[in-house]
Amino acid sequence: MTDPFLLGGKAFTSRFILGSGKFSLPLIRAVTEQGGAEMVTLALRRANAGGKENILDFIPSHVTLIPNTSGARNADEAVRIARLSRGLGCGDFVKVEIMRDSKYLLPENAETIKACEVLAAEGFCVLPYVYPDLATARALVRAGAAAVMPLGAPIGSNKGLATRDFIRILIEEIDLPVIVDAGIGKPSHACDAMELGAAAIMANTAVATAGAPAAMALAFKLAIKAGRCAYLAGTGRVLEQGAEASSPLTGFLED
Repeated sequence: MTDPFLLGGKAFTSRFILGSGKFSLPLIRAVTEQGGAEMVTLALRRANAGGKENILDFIPSHVTLIPNTSGARNADEAVRIARLSRGLGCGDFVKVEIMRDSKYLLPENAETIKACEVLAAEGFCVLPYVYPDLATARALVRAGAAAVMPLGAPIGSNKGLATRDFIRILIEEIDLPVIVDAGIGKPSHACDAMELGAAAIMANTAVATAGAPAAMALAFKLAIKAGRCAYLAGTGRVLEQGAEASSPLTGFLED
C-alpha cells in the first residue's frame, strides 16, 4: 500500500481494472487472480440473480464490482441500469457507457455528462467512459464524477493509444484520476499510458483474445506496475539532437 489507488473512498493496490464482457464464466476467476485485479466491470445482464449462470459466482469475493451501463443509448437508460445494478447488490460503483453509434461504438459525451450528474447526486461512484475531450472532462468534474475513462482507441480494436496526445491533455489539466479504457491491445500500450500519468488501465479484449488469457493478464499486471513505477521515478530527458555518452570517453584505462 505504498502507492495506493484511491477511488470511491476505497484504497486499491492494483491499478488494473478487468473488463469481463468477453470471457467465459469459468475463465474469469483465473484471469482475475493472475492479473491481480481488484476491480472488475460487468454487464447487468450477466448478473442475473437467481439465473442458471451468474457471473457474480465466478468473481472472487474480495473484488470490487463495477457494473456498466452497456446498451444504454441515452442518459435516462444509463441511470435506470445503474439503479437496477445497485438493487441487485452490485454496490455503488458504476461505469457509465452511453452509445448510439453501432459502427464505431463511440461514446455520447453530452448524454454521459447528464447521467453523471444524476448518479453522482444519488451517491454513486461514477466512472464515465468518454471520448477524450477536455471540455467534456471538465464538465464531468463539475458533475461529480469520481474519475474519467477516455478511450485509447475504438472498443475491441487493440490498436493502443490512438488518442495519446488527448489523454495526456486530460492527465495534465483535470484533477481526477484518468483511467485509460478501450483499445489497449498490448501490455506495452498499458505501460505507455501509465508512464504518461494515467491512474489505471482497463482491459478486456486484449486479454480475452490472447492465446493464453491468464498469462496475458499477468503480463498486463507487470506492465502496469512498471509504467507506474517509471512515472513516479520520472523518466529521463530526451535529447532532440546529437548524442551523449553514458560513460566517460577518456581516463577509464588509467591506473
